[in-house]
Amino acid sequence: MRIHVVVSVVLVALAVSCLVPGTHAQGWEAVAAAVAQKLVGLFRNEEVELLGRICKLTVKPYIKRFQLYHKGTMSCPGWTHIKGEGDTRSASGVANKTIQDFVRKAFASGVIQEGEAQHWLKS
Repeated sequence: MRIHVVVSVVLVALAVSCLVPGTHAQGWEAVAAAVAQKLVGLFRNEEVELLGRICKLTVKPYIKRFQLYHKGTMSCPGWTHIKGEGDTRSASGVANKTIQDFVRKAFASGVIQEGEAQHWLKS
């Protein structure tokens, strides 16, 4: 989901709340705030420790065929140029899929050993 979509939704909600009479406007403001908070919560930008290295994991939502999906990317700057990617409908599962993709690519390129890779691929 692009940032302009989020901004558009919030602006429409605020515009509607301005047009509603005063007693109902407070309810719309609460709804708009809750929707905005939910949308912001879909984006994640975290640091993950992988084999003693700090890596960056980013998750962004997007809509495909009227369904919400999550795209994850993982990179470890200063260690390797490999970039792991994952794409699922599950907000919690996208991180695991992204990390597993990174580990597979790192093992294939010889950055990590088989024993280290197996630990991450089993979980």
